[in-house]
Amino acid sequence: MSLRTRLAAALLLLAATTEASAAHRVIVFVWDGMRPDAISEDDTPNLAALVKQGTFFTDNHATYPTFTMVNASSFATGSFPGTIGFFGNRFWAPGASGFDAKGAPSDFAAPVYTEDYAVLRALDDHYHHDLLQAPTLLERARKNGLKTAVVGKSGPAFLQDIHEGGTILDENVALPLAFAQKLAKAGFALPANTVHAYDAGHFHLEPDNGTPTAQLPLVTLKDGSTADASDGAGAPPTASNAYLMKAYLEYILPVEKPDVSFVWLRNPDSTEHQYGVGSPNFHLALRAQDELLGQLQAKLKALGMAADTDLVIVSDHAHSNVAGPRDLFPLRQIADGRVGRVDSEWGFSTSGAIRLADEMTQAGFTAFDGFGCIYAPVMAGILANGKPLHPTRYDDDGRVCGKPAPYTTPAYKVPVDLPKDAFVIAPNGGSEYLYLPSHDKAAIVKAVRFLQSREMIGAIFVDARYGKVPGTLPLATVHLASKRAPDIIASYDFDADAVVQGFRGTVYTSMSNERGMHGSFSPVDVHNTLLVTGPDFRKNLRSELPSGNVDLAPTLAAVLGLDLGKADGRVLREAVAGRDGNGLAVKPVDVATEAATGLDVRRVDGTPMGRGTYRFTLKTKQLTDNGKVYTYFDQAKAERTP
Repeated sequence: MSLRTRLAAALLLLAATTEASAAHRVIVFVWDGMRPDAISEDDTPNLAALVKQGTFFTDNHATYPTFTMVNASSFATGSFPGTIGFFGNRFWAPGASGFDAKGAPSDFAAPVYTEDYAVLRALDDHYHHDLLQAPTLLERARKNGLKTAVVGKSGPAFLQDIHEGGTILDENVALPLAFAQKLAKAGFALPANTVHAYDAGHFHLEPDNGTPTAQLPLVTLKDGSTADASDGAGAPPTASNAYLMKAYLEYILPVEKPDVSFVWLRNPDSTEHQYGVGSPNFHLALRAQDELLGQLQAKLKALGMAADTDLVIVSDHAHSNVAGPRDLFPLRQIADGRVGRVDSEWGFSTSGAIRLADEMTQAGFTAFDGFGCIYAPVMAGILANGKPLHPTRYDDDGRVCGKPAPYTTPAYKVPVDLPKDAFVIAPNGGSEYLYLPSHDKAAIVKAVRFLQSREMIGAIFVDARYGKVPGTLPLATVHLASKRAPDIIASYDFDADAVVQGFRGTVYTSMSNERGMHGSFSPVDVHNTLLVTGPDFRKNLRSELPSGNVDLAPTLAAVLGLDLGKADGRVLREAVAGRDGNGLAVKPVDVATEAATGLDVRRVDGTPMGRGTYRFTLKTKQLTDNGKVYTYFDQAKAERTP
């Protein structure tokens, strides 16, 4: 065979290989808040079977802070918050303006909640269409001629396609208008808030449209605020998720024929938040989600797509139960809609919610979190003697709360004119963002020492502009340094070994009535689920190498033949079929702070601990791939000593 003939044959082979690779569609199915230890033959038989068939990553890592929107941005770009400047779920962006998905003006003077496509649009406008300061996987896919679709949870699904170049269906909207019209013509109801996305002269909902993405209302105790964790009526997002998956399987997948899809559904996360990990509704959420996975697999097979589809099952983070220390707040039974007697083995939590703005105000700081009065009669803490840590108070004339109501903490709404050295706190669940507009170092150091002196606060990271602050690490240590970053990021403390309802891991959280939370630097929150299967991935592999959510976009870009640009994550070549998975070296590395001394450390109930020293250790793994080092963060645990 001549050189010319061999060259022509090689070019034909390359073209055929490229065409075959492009033909492999990718579907990323996000199980929001899925813990790896919740995979079981009983609750998730379809997922359990896939674990044995594809590549399952036993040491996958969520991006810290372990919030949904932070990890959504890592999925979208393959990078960390410090690189892309995005700090959801709730952050402070004063000066922005716009509306939410319901058509109401958003209050950007206070920290804003970003799980809303319209809020994300407004923020993108505010940042000159550079909300994510890096290219996204879906943008690069379309640049390469591929079609994209995102379906599911409002906020994280939309963030994958922030500049709206593909098909979008989330809980609030169908985009673009042509797609919304085609979906309605095909007989599908549309999310009710879609009406706010378009001019009334060009779009309307059918009279019988209904509310297909509505969720079941919370079942509460007789106080009307606290979730009844013993309830087993069903996972709140199940019907909404079923609608979204049906629209994807019966219309978007076979008609729009996307090459790359993100399907992001709320279970088990929303159910975990409301009722807690291990609760009856938690198990129902898992079963409902697994049933949708089965429907997806069956549809791929029916359409003849199963053999050439790469399927990724991933969670944005894991999830912990909300609870404080067991000696102060023992677990209790729920009986007749009320908190009952102590049950240390199979009881439910009655503690763990912290209102940091209130705690700081009581300590002499000026702090605002943007919220009005909060009534959390149970999760604020019921002590071992049965008394509440924060007694219920009543605003009879509306002077405190704006209307007559019971409350456990008063309002801390952000005023138009911020006082000097006032802190603005963005409550985010397992970690808090603290902003100080004056950037006064003395005030920062004072606030840090306060945080270090409170039992419920864990690891603390500080912006580098303040220099070395004893007992802290710079934001850059965990890839959080950015001009948009808060001044202080503080993780709430956790107990990775405490067990509630059969699942280990508890965490303090921002004040609320939620029974489950994430966002902390607990190893439980950090270690989430990742499974890949399909023609581009190895079969029957359990990879014990560290991996992360930040690696997903680079890996998918590699199998799709896309140039993602300079991402923070790596290609998970140990899982990619036909790639050499050798030569990856891993070593543990601990990063310890120096000690902060001279503290008066207090427990959450205000009693002194007899300890005056604070430090924390950040546990990491460093993976070396062809000379480049990638760091994975396992946990950051505070230590207080005499």
